[in-house]
Amino acid sequence: MDNYETFNEVLVRLFRDIMDIEQKAIITPEFRNITNNDMHVIEAIGIGAPKNMSAIARELSVTVGTLTIAMNSLVKKGYTERERSEKDRRIVYIHLTGKGRQAFHHHAKFHEQMTDAVMAELGEEEVQVLGKTLKALTDFFRSYKK
Repeated sequence: MDNYETFNEVLVRLFRDIMDIEQKAIITPEFRNITNNDMHVIEAIGIGAPKNMSAIARELSVTVGTLTIAMNSLVKKGYTERERSEKDRRIVYIHLTGKGRQAFHHHAKFHEQMTDAVMAELGEEEVQVLGKTLKALTDFFRSYKK
């Protein structure tokens, strides 16, 4: 198998494995009522200042309509809350509840463990090469047009 085929096979398996393993790692008994997608919405909302729906949708590269469906579910499950702006009642801000912040930290811990496990195996030069490679892959995904 040449390098091209090896890279292709590794990338395909890696994406599938990350999604499967992440689902098993973050959807624990405490968070059994949410999905991987829900966790990524929670991650996009974050624990900082509340965000409006447009900002969250942009971060996730989805439409506001698609995000609204996910947000309705997260509000119903108690992970997020909506709050109208005092200055402009048309603007709705989203923030995490206490339960949502717990889910955010739980998800962040998985990502931290994953990153630490990779970096522990690499020397400084290898970290630089892998970082450059992953940035190129990220740039490809962000610029990819169907």
